[in-house]
Order: sequence, then structure tokens, then C-alpha cells
Amino acid sequence: MGAMRILLVEDDEAIRDLVTGVLEGAGYEVSTAADGQAALDMLPVVAPHAMVVDINMPGMDGLALLNAVRRDPTFAEIPALMLTAQTSPEDIRRSMNLGAADFIGKPFEARVLLRRLERMVRSAS
Repeated sequence: MGAMRILLVEDDEAIRDLVTGVLEGAGYEVSTAADGQAALDMLPVVAPHAMVVDINMPGMDGLALLNAVRRDPTFAEIPALMLTAQTSPEDIRRSMNLGAADFIGKPFEARVLLRRLERMVRSAS
């Protein structure tokens, strides 16, 4: 089997580059989208094993993206890790209610992100 494919959805270019570097360094194959709509368009092409999603993005935010993905039988089972500065209990509750597998606040530690992503991908497979 090839590398695990991750779809990273993040509107901040610096954070997108940072997370991409961390994930690729750990052996993941990373595709990126700058907003929820771009991510939805990419799903059939990338067929990711997991998604790392920011909540606060212009246009379709991370929660709307998660909601749309969960409604599509083809992609509903893809685990999503929410990586966001929006860490209020309400944001966490809404993410989990929409089927997020995990939630990490920004700023984050690379090793924590990798450990939780690995656990999420392993439990989904």
C-alpha cells in the first residue's frame, strides 16, 4: 500500500505550508485546499484516507465542509481532525456533533498533531 493520503484544508498559507511539511516529513502524501468548497471539489480526485480541517475559513468554513462530507455516502467515513484557533467548547461540540474524529487547537505541537492523526487513521482503517 502507498502512503496515506491526507487532505489539508487551511486558508492561511503559512500554516498550510507548515502542516504540509510536518505531514510529508512523517511520510504522508498531502493535498491542500484553501477553503471548504475547494476541498469538496478535490475529494473525488484525492480520495484521502483522512482530512485535517481548519474551522475558520472564508466561504465554506470547516464545519460546513464537515457537514457536506458527512452527507455524501462516498466520503462520509473519512475521518477528520479539526485544527483550529476556534477552541471554544461550542466549536468543539459542534465539530464532534458533525463527526470530527479529533480536535487540536492552534498553536499546536507537530508531534501531537502526528500522534493524533496516526491514531485517527489507524482506528479508521
